[in-house]
Amino acid sequence: MKHYAMSTRTISDAINTSGLLVVAQWEAKEGQADKVAAILGSFLPEAQKDPGTKLFLIGRGKDNPAQFLFYELFQDEAAFKAHSESAYFKTYIAEQALPLLAKRERTQYALL
Repeated sequence: MKHYAMSTRTISDAINTSGLLVVAQWEAKEGQADKVAAILGSFLPEAQKDPGTKLFLIGRGKDNPAQFLFYELFQDEAAFKAHSESAYFKTYIAEQALPLLAKRERTQYALL
């Protein structure tokens, strides 16, 4: 199992301040789930070390391994924009992963 923690910060440190929370759900096309998982395995460490990222977790469905859940906490809108425009995002997500998906949904939340 790969390491999915977020550097040396604690979850408490991450959520006790303001930020932009993004929750995304993906479903891979038939036969593409393992390829998507491999791409995300390379993408995740880059996303976690991005300076504007407070917390970045990706889960894979236990009952349906073609489903992926992203739980992303950014410092602010600018940090999310920088993440979305980064070279690692363009390579791993836009170029490699998105063509393998049957479904992609994202919702943004403000922390209370």
